[in-house]
Amino acid sequence: MKGLRPPLRIIVGAALCAALSAAHSPPASAAAGGSIAVRAAIEMIGIPYSWGGGGPGGPGFGIGKGAKTWGFDCSGLTEYAWARAGVSIGSTTQEQWRSGIRIAKEEVEPGDLIFFDNDPGSPGPEHVGLAVDATRMVHAPYTGQLVRIDSQDRRTFMGVVRPSDVSANRHAAQVVLQ
Repeated sequence: MKGLRPPLRIIVGAALCAALSAAHSPPASAAAGGSIAVRAAIEMIGIPYSWGGGGPGGPGFGIGKGAKTWGFDCSGLTEYAWARAGVSIGSTTQEQWRSGIRIAKEEVEPGDLIFFDNDPGSPGPEHVGLAVDATRMVHAPYTGQLVRIDSQDRRTFMGVVRPSDVSANRHAAQVVLQ
């Protein structure tokens, strides 16, 4: 229809996907799943943070303080992104922390899960983002904010996990064959 424009977040997300695809072209066998996950997460830029919100099917209403907000919390966004790549990584930050192999920060690739320990008083990570490249991540930061891209460089950095790209590559091949 003439005169209608797509929402700004769709335009920005599409432009970012194109730029990132051109700038980061690792071998398909090693990075197909990560690339799919990154594209899926970038498409969600601008969606509100919702505590307990989102999951493998996309944004949703959260729980507790997120019950009236349609969107994603940090682990809901990463779960959705990797589900689009055909990989189940779990619903919570703690499950995702155990969902793949640990990677040195210097070896981060697009799609890797970047974890932060925001509360040293409780065990395990409290926040997760999805690596866009070696220095940036897409994440759902906190209540009142929108899904966005930020630096991975934070004092609360805990570690990096790479979900199984074997399953992701199998799913990517199935998508191409369909």
